[in-house]
Amino acid sequence: MKRVNRAPALGEQVYETLRGHLRSGEMMAGQPLQEVQLAERLGVSRTPVREAMARLASEGLLAADGRSFTVPALTLADVDDIYEVRFLMEPPAMRGVAARTTDRALRAPIDTAVADAAAAHHDGDSEAFRQANVRYRAAWLALVRNTRLVRVIELYADHMQHIRALTLGDVGVRRIVLRGLKRIAAALTAGDGDAAAAAVHEHLIQARHAFIEATGLTATAQAGKPSASKRTTRKAA
Repeated sequence: MKRVNRAPALGEQVYETLRGHLRSGEMMAGQPLQEVQLAERLGVSRTPVREAMARLASEGLLAADGRSFTVPALTLADVDDIYEVRFLMEPPAMRGVAARTTDRALRAPIDTAVADAAAAHHDGDSEAFRQANVRYRAAWLALVRNTRLVRVIELYADHMQHIRALTLGDVGVRRIVLRGLKRIAAALTAGDGDAAAAAVHEHLIQARHAFIEATGLTATAQAGKPSASKRTTRKAA
C-alpha cells in the first residue's frame, strides 16, 4: 500500500510564503509586521503566522520588536559578518560542484540562468535579472551533495536578499554581478574547481562592495574593523 502524500503543514507554508516575500524585497527594512494583518492577508489564523515569524527571527531574517517583528536594516558590520560566512562556505562548495559540471546536461540550468541574466541586463529588466540570479543559485546548489552546507548557504544568502532586490535596479551593480556569473560559469564549463572557487571569491568581494556603494553604507561605521574580504584574504594568505 502506498503512503498518502501529505501537504506541507500550514506553519511551513506560511514560513515559506513570508520567506519568499523577504527574498523578493516586498517586505522593506524597518517595516513592522503584525500578526493580525499578516494572518488576514494570508487567510490563516494568527498561530501559524506567529510561529513562522518566530522561526524567521531565530534565523536572523526578522527582528523581534515587542509584539511585532521587523525586517532588520543591515549595518556595515552585519554585511561584513554575513559575507565572512559566505566567503567560508561558497567557494569550497563551488569547487566541489565543478567536478560534475563538465556534463553539459547537469550544467544546463546554470548556463540557462546566466544567459537569462545577460538578456535581462541587456533589456534593463531588473526584476527578470533578479529572478535569473535566483535560478542560477538554485541550479548550482542543486549539485551540492552536502545538504547541510546548502541550508547554511541559502540562509546567509537570504540575509542579503532584500538588499539585493533593491540594488539590482542599479545598472552598475547588475553589470558587476553578471561579470561574476559569467566567470564562474566559464570555470564550471572547464570543470576547474580551483578557478571556480577563485571566481566565487572574487564575485563575493565585488558584490559586497557594489551593494555597500548602492545602499549608501560607509566604511566610517566600521572604523577599526577590517572588511570581510580583507579578513578572508589574510586567512587565505
